[in-house]
Amino acid sequence: MTIHEILAAFKTKRILVIGDVMIDAYMLGKVYRVSPEAPVPIVSLESQEQRLGGAANVALNLQSMGATPILCAIVGSDKDGKMLKQLLEEQNMLSTGIVASENRVTTVKTRVIGNQQQLLRIDAEDTHPLNEEEEQLFLTSVEKTIQTEKIDAIIFEDYNKGLLTPTVIGGIIALAKKHEIPTTVDPKKDNFLAYKGVTLFKPNLKELKEGVGIDCSFQKRDLFDQAIDLLEQNLGNEITFVTLSEYGVYIKNQDQKFHTPAHVRNIADVSGAGDTVISVATLCLTAELSIESIAELSNLAGGLVCEKSGVVSIEPDQLIQECEGKQYK
Repeated sequence: MTIHEILAAFKTKRILVIGDVMIDAYMLGKVYRVSPEAPVPIVSLESQEQRLGGAANVALNLQSMGATPILCAIVGSDKDGKMLKQLLEEQNMLSTGIVASENRVTTVKTRVIGNQQQLLRIDAEDTHPLNEEEEQLFLTSVEKTIQTEKIDAIIFEDYNKGLLTPTVIGGIIALAKKHEIPTTVDPKKDNFLAYKGVTLFKPNLKELKEGVGIDCSFQKRDLFDQAIDLLEQNLGNEITFVTLSEYGVYIKNQDQKFHTPAHVRNIADVSGAGDTVISVATLCLTAELSIESIAELSNLAGGLVCEKSGVVSIEPDQLIQECEGKQYK
């Protein structure tokens, strides 16, 4: 397949994204002096921005690639929860899968930027796990979405904010198996080994080491292979996909394994690269590409977004430019 054929296939896909959503807020200005009250800079505020973050950024990446994302998450019954829904609607995304809870606050990460440098970050969040009532409310919402929407794949986007409890994870995997929907995971340390039976599991190297308790590196392949084997024994997943920063990515299924080196890039910011990788990998999986092509295209997309400052989505034109004339299987 050419990149044009692959992108055309992406446009037919409807992907359910389940995970922790948040607002990335920015306060931007100039610094001219230090405060007389404490040795800290005074930021003369010029503008403020609010952007979709966390699992919502995965949805933005899917939308940028032409697919239709459907987001299921929990926010607080607060003004920031309403703002998050408004931001989704401004992006022409459905907000029907967003459940509001009186017991939580909506996660907001506020970055104070002075003279184009981040000076401070303020996190307003509530990370306690969902209670039983919230778990059942959320699972009912997800089941309704699966029954009423045509879903080609489910992405679990875990930011350790309390939504993806073992009960929620197990319930959704069971629903996916019942409806024969492939599942992909971008995990965090908590509940790392709860994603049993998923299709594709994508940790980074640090998460892999912490998750299975083996201090490995890609250069020490014997320990790395042990970590992969232990992971797969615990999860029973079909595909393991590990991102290795400057060493590229590694992908493996029952029959094959491939290492794709990183492309030489002028790295500006690695924020959001993992969101891009899981988005493109999931779309490639639904397009029935080989695991080698999944690794190549996802690795390429993740590297491209690192060339830009801030959390940004991959643009199809960038992939076309990089992949023109190549064939993927």
